[in-house]
Amino acid sequence: MARKLSPKRRFLSALFGGRRGDRPPVGNPTSIVTRELMEKTGIFFPRAHLEAGAMAELAAAGHEILGFDSIMPEFSVQQEAAALGCEMDWGGPSMMPDAKTHPFQRVEDLRVPENILEKPSMKVVLEALTLLRRQYGDEVALIGKVMGPWTISYHLAGTENFLLWSAVEPDKVRRFLEVLKEVTVRFARAQFRAGADVVVLADHATGDLVSPGTYQKFLLPVHQELVQRIGGPLILHICGNCADRLRLFVEAGFDGYHFEWQVDAREAVEAVKGEMALVGNINNPTVLFRGTPEDVRRQVRYSVAAGVDIIAPECAVPLQTPLQNLKAIVEAAREGY
Repeated sequence: MARKLSPKRRFLSALFGGRRGDRPPVGNPTSIVTRELMEKTGIFFPRAHLEAGAMAELAAAGHEILGFDSIMPEFSVQQEAAALGCEMDWGGPSMMPDAKTHPFQRVEDLRVPENILEKPSMKVVLEALTLLRRQYGDEVALIGKVMGPWTISYHLAGTENFLLWSAVEPDKVRRFLEVLKEVTVRFARAQFRAGADVVVLADHATGDLVSPGTYQKFLLPVHQELVQRIGGPLILHICGNCADRLRLFVEAGFDGYHFEWQVDAREAVEAVKGEMALVGNINNPTVLFRGTPEDVRRQVRYSVAAGVDIIAPECAVPLQTPLQNLKAIVEAAREGY
């Protein structure tokens, strides 16, 4: 009979290819907050993006109410953008935050403030992690989240502009990445100091917008450097069908890759050959948002049988996702291996 592990040990053991416990771990490298979860806790967006106590309490509901083995308190992808000068719409219970301005079109204008970790949008995450570590000790895996320099460039310059530069002004792209990677390093290190066990590095060079060649040319060396400089356990998150570059993610040195349903779980497991953990890949729009609990359980069983290390939604879940479908992920995982 498999030994029962704490949520933290279950999660970390799977991430590092260690002991298989009583069941596969269920994690949330990206947000699992829904309107229904906000109603159950009485904590709503945008307050949970801006106040550390509210952020920590709402994040903890993913463990306390849904049964996930991890807690991840950063729900948006805009914390760094806000700290660097983008005007923000912090959204509401039915809308995620969004940057309203893209203020940097020239690399010469880019400035990373010395006190960037004291900016409210960054400080709130660090304070929330500290509160959660104090509350949960070593019982539950705490996950931090940072944006990589490619994503931050999208926010500061505009996605279309930045992608165009990658084709016609490659040196400009490299200069953006060179400046902004420092934000990623500083924020990730600070999250580890605040109490994170693992940090997710989200860098949205998505499969439908960025080719494997472009990733290899611009981002692979940057990601290799980030892995070395940050030092702690890192899970890469890149959306879209990235089946054609999984070996590049292994080469970058990440401990895990958080992937989408577009990448078949069996093919992904075969591609990474146990050299990197796989986290995912339960479909959001079709299964979690519009499907039934049995649809969820069926997909979880497929991913577990394929050998996915940590079961998770493929990305931040839609805010109208039914809680019963998120609970079904944990229920199916309890069937074990």
